[in-house]
Amino acid sequence: MLKRLRSGSRKNATYAAFREVGRVIRAVQLLRYLSDAPLRRRVTAATNKVESFNRFSQWIGFGNRGVIADNDPIEQEKAMKFNALLTNTVIFHNALDIAEIVRQLLDEGWEIDPEGLAHNSPYLTEHINRFGEYSTHELGIQPDAYDPKLDVDFTPLRDQDLTTAGLGQAA
Repeated sequence: MLKRLRSGSRKNATYAAFREVGRVIRAVQLLRYLSDAPLRRRVTAATNKVESFNRFSQWIGFGNRGVIADNDPIEQEKAMKFNALLTNTVIFHNALDIAEIVRQLLDEGWEIDPEGLAHNSPYLTEHINRFGEYSTHELGIQPDAYDPKLDVDFTPLRDQDLTTAGLGQAA
């Protein structure tokens, strides 16, 4: 049976039968979605969560407007994984901050409504300065001047490279 399906021929009766079964399942799911209001609300809520995460992830990976300019698949994968790691790190930090604030409010005697708390999102960005603020003069620290000179004598390496290449020997 797998051999018949793998052939990919549209004339294959098994392939056509499975295609029609798939169409029936899709039609039944669509009718169920249209007739079931709670299902539509659940699907919409899940879709909104995914879209919020994607917007947040794009906001975090703001460099180059989210375009991966490298054609190397390994570098592309690194960029995507780094963005996912950074996004998840910020979400985790936001969740810890939210939990700490809720603990403080509970300690102060506030009553926290679980339903209201469920509407809080860890996709907060207002407290993040993406471009950073790096000031050392406030600390009284002056960075050392950049000195491009190294106190290393590279001539033995240069002479060794010339000899191994056969260029240091007289003809």
